[in-house]
Amino acid sequence: MPNSLKRMAAVGAAGWLLVEAVTMHPAMAQARKPAAPAPNTQQQAQQAPQAPQQPQGPVRLDLVATQMEWTKVCGRDPASGKEVCYTTRDFGSQADQPPVLALAVYDVKGEDARVVRLLMPVGLLLRPGLRFSVDKSPTIEGSFELCFPNGCFAEAKVKGATIDQMRKGNSFNVAVKNQVNNEVTFVVPLAGFGKAFDGPPIDPKVLEEQQKKLQAELQKRAEEERKRLEASQQKPGAPNATPPATPAPAPAGK
Repeated sequence: MPNSLKRMAAVGAAGWLLVEAVTMHPAMAQARKPAAPAPNTQQQAQQAPQAPQQPQGPVRLDLVATQMEWTKVCGRDPASGKEVCYTTRDFGSQADQPPVLALAVYDVKGEDARVVRLLMPVGLLLRPGLRFSVDKSPTIEGSFELCFPNGCFAEAKVKGATIDQMRKGNSFNVAVKNQVNNEVTFVVPLAGFGKAFDGPPIDPKVLEEQQKKLQAELQKRAEEERKRLEASQQKPGAPNATPPATPAPAPAGK
């Protein structure tokens, strides 16, 4: 990963936060073996609910944008002196939910090669890497570069022809494999990408305000999720406090 791209990645990191709940989607979850029933509890085991089965075969996940529009950010690399821009957007299963994937295209001025970078959910097989395509065009292979507890970066170098396809295309299809070796395809809409990629970069002050707003919204959602989990852990009718122990009887008189 070029150093200039690493520096530029840090600028937009606030918008690339993922949520661990993403990995609990049936297509992304790791298979778990149900616990064996205890001795002499055959009837209880038959009545117990069975663990959900993992989906077999390919899985398609159609994503929607969780940001109003694509964002283009530019800066100058101190090492090379070249201008580096990236055009990015976050995507999720629903517009009002946290993102599950982020797509960015890096463009170094004066170079024909661009870098497509993705922030993917955890719970994927890293060694096969990933494959992506624009609509029904030939696939391009990419590799995972770096993982964090809440997501993994993957990237690939592409030529100008691929960027032209993205400008005119409808969907960006990313194929990966999950921990049970099922292929999962994320379908990312490309509407508005070309206009943002060819247009002017966002004002740094506007970007800072957007990141602050996003961070506040993520903190709000995290707090709501914490309260929801705490409420689900409270069983109806359960006592709020442990009852005091029964005092021992007084010794009988002689």
